[in-house]
Amino acid sequence: MDHNVNQGQPLTDATSSKKFKYWQVRTIIATMVGYAIFYFVRKNFSFAIPGLTAEYGITKTSFGIIMTLVTIVYGISRFLNGILADRMNARYHMSIGLFLCAVANFAFGWGADLSSLFTGQTGGPMFTNTMVLIFGVILILNNFIQGSGFPPVARLLTHWIPQNELATKMSVWNTSHSIGAALVAILAGYIMGTLGTDMSANPEIVNSIAANLKINVNDADKMKSVIESATHYGAWRWCFWIPAAIALAGSIGLFITLRDTPSSVDLPELHKTYKKGRESSAEFKAFLRKSVYRNKWIWILGIANFFVYVVRFAVLDWGPTFLKEAHGMTLSNAGWTVAVFEIFGILGMLAAGWATDKYFAGKAHRTSLYCMVGVAIFMTIFLYLPDSSPQWIMISVLAMAGFFIYGPQALIGIAAANQATNRAAATANGLTGLFGYASGLVSGVGVGYMVDSINKVNPGKAWDYVFMMMIGMALAGVLIFALMWKAKAHGYDELEN
Repeated sequence: MDHNVNQGQPLTDATSSKKFKYWQVRTIIATMVGYAIFYFVRKNFSFAIPGLTAEYGITKTSFGIIMTLVTIVYGISRFLNGILADRMNARYHMSIGLFLCAVANFAFGWGADLSSLFTGQTGGPMFTNTMVLIFGVILILNNFIQGSGFPPVARLLTHWIPQNELATKMSVWNTSHSIGAALVAILAGYIMGTLGTDMSANPEIVNSIAANLKINVNDADKMKSVIESATHYGAWRWCFWIPAAIALAGSIGLFITLRDTPSSVDLPELHKTYKKGRESSAEFKAFLRKSVYRNKWIWILGIANFFVYVVRFAVLDWGPTFLKEAHGMTLSNAGWTVAVFEIFGILGMLAAGWATDKYFAGKAHRTSLYCMVGVAIFMTIFLYLPDSSPQWIMISVLAMAGFFIYGPQALIGIAAANQATNRAAATANGLTGLFGYASGLVSGVGVGYMVDSINKVNPGKAWDYVFMMMIGMALAGVLIFALMWKAKAHGYDELEN
């Protein structure tokens, strides 16, 4: 066995160096576009929620339960796909996964039709409950497949990017999260605000929506929301169908564009931790035990990831609903606000990656600690902003929270990959991802139940308590990252001992 590590050793042949650079850039761009499209068929559901609530009266607790289930399923899938990705060709893994997600989203659009087929009804409790069940099953399947998005990327990037450049370049790559979430927010907001059938002149439909939203038809101000929903009746279907078509095209693009590792295009590997093809399954499992499962830094990163994702997903999953209910924004404007949150997240990721390599010698965990302090500060400012504050101020403060939360979101994956080395990068990211998506217990059903329960006793104040909870989670993240302060930047040195 060859245990020698070649950390970013330069390619001596000029032609090979130029070829490597071409494939490195091609791989980064292809995976950025591909992973952004994964978001089109995962985060579109939150924009369909207001339409589904208006038309079918599905409660936020029901949506919260679904979100929690699918988030946990996604976390488990990330973990299982992480183990698989370290042993599988990333080109096939990622492209087939996106194709199957597209199929699932086409099925979402026919959720009401499937419920009618099974129940023989077009309304009522049995129809609605069956529809919730159908959505839950398809969402679980979709999110299980979604786990094939990031693990292949974790494998690809650690094979194509030297360790000493990983924080900067992977932070650039990580903007794909925010690009995808921002674009789907704009697209889905546009769909919900422009498409669908205008049923505002149909009193039966209008009264039904008012009843589902528990709005008194004599309340002129609140009826504006009812009329908006009636004007775009059925638009939620297109929230699934249009992103699904984009994902279908994206899966074909990934298959055409990607290649697995440098050796698959006749280039030398960057980190020769072991000679390919000579490693037994037992040896690989022993390496995983040492570098991942018994590595305290990986576990600390995983726990920290839980708190980071609570804040991130609480805004992403509930943002449109929160902005509409608490601040009276239209769904279209709420879509743009979530998009701004994501755009600032892009800037935050780039700044965090650059600062990690430039000032923290690759120690991503230290950068993450400072970022979580920033999250807590701006979430607190947002909580105490007067209700009379102009919308641009509220948007700006929320955007700054996005700037800081996406630093740790990107850097935890980078830190896990570096600590476990490129040989187990996908498995390590799968484990930290499992913790991250377990956050759905809080950001999904926790938030949904909290809002429904508090609104019963203290109407209009529920979202304040949600923000208090998120501030607490951010402070907990600060404390967890502090436990890792003295950790080294990477684990490649361990392979030489």
